[in-house]
Amino acid sequence: MSDLTEKDTPETGAQRAQGVRRGGGAPGERGRTTIADGVVEKITGMAARDVAGVHAMGSGMSRTFGAMRDRVPGGAKSGVTRGVKAEVGEKQTALDLEIVVEYGVSILDVARDVRENVVAAVERMTGLEVVEVNIAVSDVKLPDEEDEEPEPRIK
Repeated sequence: MSDLTEKDTPETGAQRAQGVRRGGGAPGERGRTTIADGVVEKITGMAARDVAGVHAMGSGMSRTFGAMRDRVPGGAKSGVTRGVKAEVGEKQTALDLEIVVEYGVSILDVARDVRENVVAAVERMTGLEVVEVNIAVSDVKLPDEEDEEPEPRIK
């Protein structure tokens, strides 16, 4: 004699093939997916750098300190995420970027292109709704300026 009730009845092969299980809903919709702020920051940093007219991310000081940190294992921010801050919720994200633009480009056009590229990449890759992309232009790279790359403190 079996102790199985109707509710406990094992599923049939047809039910398994259709993706119907006792837990209810499609198997791909069970459970929760969380996305770390750092993941969204990396996607954002890569998408922003792909825009013509963006010379670098972050302010001069943050790039200088970041370059020094990048040389030390366990540095706080990687080069990809420098100048990017993300706040990630369950369904939405808000982004703050600090960029350096090339001299001669339209800052408004570059900012618009960065927003469009970042929103498209983040929404496509994460499924999160990007509610805002705030951009701070911290510097303009002049044609005759050297890139700020500090001398390493250790050899």
